[in-house]
Amino acid sequence: MSSLFDQIKEGGPGWLQGAMTLGGGSAITSLTIGAVFGYEFLWIQPISMVIGCIMLFALSHQTLSTGERPFVAMRNYLSPSLAWAWAIAALASSVIWGFSHYPLSAGMIEEAIDVATGFNLRGSDDSFAREIYLFVLALAVWCVCAYTVWNYSKGERAVRIFENSIKILSGLVVLSFAWVVISASIAGEVDWGSVLWGFVPHSLPDSALGVTTLMAALGTAVGINMTFVYGYTLLRRGWQREQRELARVDIIIGLVVPYLLVTGLISIASAAVLFGTDENGMAAVQSRLSPAEAGAMFAASGLGDLAGRLIFPLGVLGMAVGSLVMHMLTCGAAAMEMFDLEEDSLQYRLACLIPTPAVLGVFLWSSMGPYVVLPTSAICGVLLPIAYIGWLILNNRSSYLGVDAPTGSRAMLYNTAMVLCIAAVIASVTYSLIVAFG
Repeated sequence: MSSLFDQIKEGGPGWLQGAMTLGGGSAITSLTIGAVFGYEFLWIQPISMVIGCIMLFALSHQTLSTGERPFVAMRNYLSPSLAWAWAIAALASSVIWGFSHYPLSAGMIEEAIDVATGFNLRGSDDSFAREIYLFVLALAVWCVCAYTVWNYSKGERAVRIFENSIKILSGLVVLSFAWVVISASIAGEVDWGSVLWGFVPHSLPDSALGVTTLMAALGTAVGINMTFVYGYTLLRRGWQREQRELARVDIIIGLVVPYLLVTGLISIASAAVLFGTDENGMAAVQSRLSPAEAGAMFAASGLGDLAGRLIFPLGVLGMAVGSLVMHMLTCGAAAMEMFDLEEDSLQYRLACLIPTPAVLGVFLWSSMGPYVVLPTSAICGVLLPIAYIGWLILNNRSSYLGVDAPTGSRAMLYNTAMVLCIAAVIASVTYSLIVAFG
């Protein structure tokens, strides 16, 4: 058995999943859980991740056992319509997410520049000048993402460089939010007894905002676009059946651990500092909750500009940029399958740039507001059964997996876990509809 260090060194695709899930959706959802509900629903995101983790285990087993691309497998062995619905949903969600991620990235850079240099255009009489400023910052982010994606397609060495960069970025993101929580704890803001109780499921949300947040957690922990691109990152890395165990460890180390740390730290910090601060109630807090404003409130609470308005925004920026790169790779993989493109062709690389119009989100964000993130995340949660049910069926199809199809007690264990995951997602959707329309 290789050491933990060796497994981290050899891993990669799981870290890419971690970079994708730790985006603006996770940031806004985590802020909302803490700022609006305090410590009560800290358990939602860990359970959402456990569900997603189990399903990704199934996909990695299937992909590495057969070496077949996930879309092709679902089309040939299950249903062409289901495969196309999966690809379209993955592509569409990746584009939609960009409209929040680019303005989020630009806003975080603006905040960091303001703290470091004192330059900002927030108080300018010319609001259009500030929008152009944010647009330039967003374009800079787009250039970084596009350059990264195009070089990712240049072979195994480029893939390893990209994956190692994501590992470093993930570590820095965790450290940045740990800094904020440690600062809040030293300031006496954190009730650690309530934190521990919050990770124990003991209540369900009973408001429309609460169930939307629950569904958003499901949709951002392992989103529909993440389910699509994961198999392709496994194959691009050149992994085969011998790497099946490594793939499971890679998911835990690269996705589960960073996700639980980052989302938990953000929720704890926002619960400690922001919960109960608005006398107009939780809806008022959520309606104006953006990472930049949250960072300013952290700073005003006594954490200071360094933790609240520099470290926190840089952490959110790292989350958003990693996610944007993965959105591009998802669009490339989906377009490759839908339009029969050659991998690494110019057409494939151009397809990776399908989310480019989302840069215009900087002009739309002031009217859309960060509240758009939660409904979008919730919709992604509703779409998850498309992939999950497909994987459950394929996991039991011997014509697809052959001798690698689980049998006996192993099949019972796998199927029970997957059925429970699917049931949890469907129950969440049903509960959300009952609360919303009941």
